[in-house]
Amino acid sequence: MLISRSDRGTLARWWFTIDRPLISAVLLLMSMGVLISMAASPPVAERIGLDSFHFFKSQLFYLFFAVICLITLSFFDTGWVRRASFLGFVGALMLMAAALFFGPEIKGAHRWINFGPINLQPSEFAKPCYVVAASWFLAEKTRRPDMPGHIIAYAMGAVFLGMLVLQPDFGQAALVVATTGAMLLVFGIPWVIVFGLAGCGVIAGIFAYLLVPHVASRIDRFMSPEKGDTFQTDTAMEAFRNGGLMGTGPGGGQAKLVLPDAHTDFTFAVVGEEFGVIACLAIMALFIFIVMRVLRRAKTEQDPFSALAMAGLVTMFGLQAAINMGVNVALLPAKGMTLPFISYGGSSLLGTAMAMGFVLALARGMAAPQPAPLALSDQVG
Repeated sequence: MLISRSDRGTLARWWFTIDRPLISAVLLLMSMGVLISMAASPPVAERIGLDSFHFFKSQLFYLFFAVICLITLSFFDTGWVRRASFLGFVGALMLMAAALFFGPEIKGAHRWINFGPINLQPSEFAKPCYVVAASWFLAEKTRRPDMPGHIIAYAMGAVFLGMLVLQPDFGQAALVVATTGAMLLVFGIPWVIVFGLAGCGVIAGIFAYLLVPHVASRIDRFMSPEKGDTFQTDTAMEAFRNGGLMGTGPGGGQAKLVLPDAHTDFTFAVVGEEFGVIACLAIMALFIFIVMRVLRRAKTEQDPFSALAMAGLVTMFGLQAAINMGVNVALLPAKGMTLPFISYGGSSLLGTAMAMGFVLALARGMAAPQPAPLALSDQVG
């Protein structure tokens, strides 16, 4: 081996404490996302007058920085994770506010902000930072009962949700609410509060349905497909039927030729058509492995902050994957949510890499290397 257990360098400590199966699964998902982008995105790019491999090249560009982000954050200790998340959350909120006033309007929403040729969605970076920062303040409440950490965490969540509603981005808002609810269950709150928060969520959903036309349209089309345009979901379902068990083979699918969001929201359908149910099950198995492994580690963690943060981050990761796949197979109404690491999207890729980097860093804290035994000469001395 090139690295010895007696080595006390930063790289050696990282190597012997990192969760290697977990980071391997994450890197494998990233690699699969690039390959799937090469299969799904060229027809979309050609339809809008871009170079055939425009999205593929862009995905490679963002993947490079996503891997750097993942590895760099995995070196952090818990103190640096807390600092980075809080500063990142504040910075992302400022960018979300700037996007409302200076960002381009895309499909009626102000979610993006331009940095020269790079177009970023700040809410994707705010999500993992919010989960970690809120976990920090909730954990501080258990350590120091006199500190109103839970009030600070609730206020952070309220501000974040308010910004998401203003954009508007109701899909991400629902994801944040569900993740926060899971974190509060792990934290331990009375069932009265749980049901109260659930009731607030239901009321908010009703108001969104009554006041926001595109939300009502999506729900109506889901409940009564014959009353609206269900072209994308119908095409996605047909893609799964065409693919069968083994798929039509790379390049043999037809859905990507007509699906407007074949490279983003409906990438999973392209996988099902060209690579078959077997490939879909393999992707699902990777997501399940990551979620279950992190939850198991969180369950045995003694530090409340690390346990809450890991559980929250992987819950958000797993819920987003489940929502995207549910939309693709017509089990959920369309939400415009990407499949983590698989769908095209630079901000989503970087934000998810940030979340998994935080998870790897916190998991390392559970497996600190044991001191190397002293040499005989040292013991005698």
